[in-house]
Amino acid sequence: MAATTSRSPLAPLYSQIQSPKTNPFFTLKLPKISRHACSCTRSSRRKIQAIELQKIIEDYPYQFNSKDSPTSLPRPLTSAQLSNLTSEGSRLRVAYQGVRGAYSESAAEKAYPNCEAVPCEQFDTAFEAVERWLVDRAVLPIENSLGGSIHRNYDLLLRHRLHIVGEVKLAIRHCLLANHDVKALAQCENTLTQLGLVREAVDDTAGAAKHVALHKLKDAGAVASMTAAKIYGLNVLAEDIQDDSDNVTRFLMLAREPIIPGTDKAFKTSIVFSLEEGPGMLFKALAVFAMRNINLTKIESRPLPKRALQTSDENATGFPKYFPYLFYVDFEASMADERAQNALGHLKEFATFMRVLGSYPADNGLP
Repeated sequence: MAATTSRSPLAPLYSQIQSPKTNPFFTLKLPKISRHACSCTRSSRRKIQAIELQKIIEDYPYQFNSKDSPTSLPRPLTSAQLSNLTSEGSRLRVAYQGVRGAYSESAAEKAYPNCEAVPCEQFDTAFEAVERWLVDRAVLPIENSLGGSIHRNYDLLLRHRLHIVGEVKLAIRHCLLANHDVKALAQCENTLTQLGLVREAVDDTAGAAKHVALHKLKDAGAVASMTAAKIYGLNVLAEDIQDDSDNVTRFLMLAREPIIPGTDKAFKTSIVFSLEEGPGMLFKALAVFAMRNINLTKIESRPLPKRALQTSDENATGFPKYFPYLFYVDFEASMADERAQNALGHLKEFATFMRVLGSYPADNGLP
């Protein structure tokens, strides 16, 4: 999710972010695990994948070694590092995207209290970490009440074979952060525009806070969480500065194996399917839920990758008349519910593709 830093127009932050000298991340090139190792038992995998995250930190010291420096914190995992980490110990290891202090870290800790939250540089890396037994779970954002869907993670759900085993909603409370000798700068999107300040996007909110602290910027601030302020030693200039107080992000909890659905609590089921082109086909698909009194809570369409139908419009000089789409649907029912089983059985009769992404307890509490 994009984050924001704020600074005066005279000092472009973008060039500093792009400069290799100031880039807070680095990439390790380490040996890959052989395919043979992946066929071992879970305990064997954990022994074979030999290098702990802490050992990587110890073996590859940072450019700055000050105890109070943000660089003393664990860096996100990259794909190059995945094959060299192990998932040992009794604490559940949970991958999230971002750096320390990210809202995703808070979501991981809310979903799995007392877990070991493992930062990953990209969404893809978090998926791979679970698939390769380097972590036990991943907690990743799927939609925000203001910004909408995170399309990248919808696409990754289809590409990978992980299962949704839960969801967690987190209230997003932005703060304006700056170094201790910097005065107030802005108050999120509307106020930033009113003040004529330059808004520059970075990878995530905590990444913005880390950048401001790491480079001791005097003409820039970051919009991030209170937790990020504490981690990176920044001053909180203003709290709750988001444009809308009802700012909530929904996160998915992902695992290698599905959970056994029940009927003892409120459950939600997520599916993805595709349909033939034709009048009323989507209406027909959604009707299988309506006729069984099953409530839909989300529907999202995404282009079907690497395939376009060959039918061409006579007036379009050879361009495809239409493109196939995937439909992601969440509905309020457990797969243990006979209504849900019958609805999906009905949908399979005419869907060209269908997959259940997970059936899991719904998060109906306060975010």
